[in-house]
Amino acid sequence: MSEKRRDNKNRILRTGESQRKDGRYAYKYIDAFGRPQFVYAWKLVPTDRTPAGKREDISLREKEQEIRQDLNDGINTAGKKMTVYELFKKYLKQQRNARLSTQSTYGYLLEFLSRDKFGARSIDTVKISDVKAWLLELRDNGLAYGTVLFYKRALKPAFKMALHDDCIRKNPFDFSLSTVMKNDTQSRQALTPEQEEKLLAFVQSDVCYQKHYDEIIILLRTGLRISEFCGLTLNDLNFTNRLINIDHQLIKVAKIGYVVQPPKSENGVRQIPMSEEVYQAFMNILKNRRKQSLFVIDGYSNFLFINRNGVPNVASNYEAMFRNLIKKYNKKNKDQLPKVTPHVMRHTFCTRLANAGMNPKALQYVMGHSNITITLNLYAHASLKTVKSEIQRFVA
Repeated sequence: MSEKRRDNKNRILRTGESQRKDGRYAYKYIDAFGRPQFVYAWKLVPTDRTPAGKREDISLREKEQEIRQDLNDGINTAGKKMTVYELFKKYLKQQRNARLSTQSTYGYLLEFLSRDKFGARSIDTVKISDVKAWLLELRDNGLAYGTVLFYKRALKPAFKMALHDDCIRKNPFDFSLSTVMKNDTQSRQALTPEQEEKLLAFVQSDVCYQKHYDEIIILLRTGLRISEFCGLTLNDLNFTNRLINIDHQLIKVAKIGYVVQPPKSENGVRQIPMSEEVYQAFMNILKNRRKQSLFVIDGYSNFLFINRNGVPNVASNYEAMFRNLIKKYNKKNKDQLPKVTPHVMRHTFCTRLANAGMNPKALQYVMGHSNITITLNLYAHASLKTVKSEIQRFVA
């Protein structure tokens, strides 16, 4: 009868267990894929002391128990040791159909996880409480609520993939962020008619910004997304029927450059009627337009809004323009204007039409929203004045 293997304390070692010359214990097992795997520990049982200078960890027998439980439950014992960073990187490789802008945003998160200590955690150690603590830490470090929410929403499907691959038992991101922190994001506010009037009057009279008047009018009177606006070419304008054809958008992606893509959703493909004011604005732009360069992006050319270098403007150009415009206005006027962005122009357009009583389905079409709930809940804010007039109209 063969003699049982023993450790340096003369304790009998079980099948698969061994002890190295330096005193470290090892356990060999076969994973769910039939491959040999090893785990190590400085303690054989929980009551052993960790040698001085060594990192505190659970005992080998405790690890064996976890492994047996994983194997019984079909958990991928090797896969569960992936780090959060490695998991998200694996997930992104499968998102080839995601828009380039989305892929670029995911890239920022992947880069963040490569530096953040949370990204170095093995996925099997991440609990719901750990995720909540991490998200709160991000918020305390100055990240906006929207950014924290994006991080959570991006990582949730990655952990769902790990769950389906039998690497973990539960998805630690499966909870509502509202249970952890308050959403302090300020809702978008449309410009009031008075604010709109003052802004346009200032732009018309200002030597620096009057060149942008027609562009602002088009944004304010069409509700175009800024990427759709920047993507407009001469071929998209039907002056005979006074229609704007929207079937693409222009964006600029980091490390890639200019890219023409379909609209945000299928409903984004639409035709927007030109009002007389919008028609005249386009006429002015074409009249004063710089000589068109031979700049071609994904087969599209003759872009309407180009800079001094002959290349199309993108969202960041107009965001900077509005930021500096409002800064200058507020410096010269006591009645301050709120933060204005290209999206505030779109928001204002939608709110005006909603308050004027436009049919919701027609408004949804013009805005290019995929869901009418977005049109009704996110953009259309009825004013007290509108509510009063509506009550008088129906009750009288």
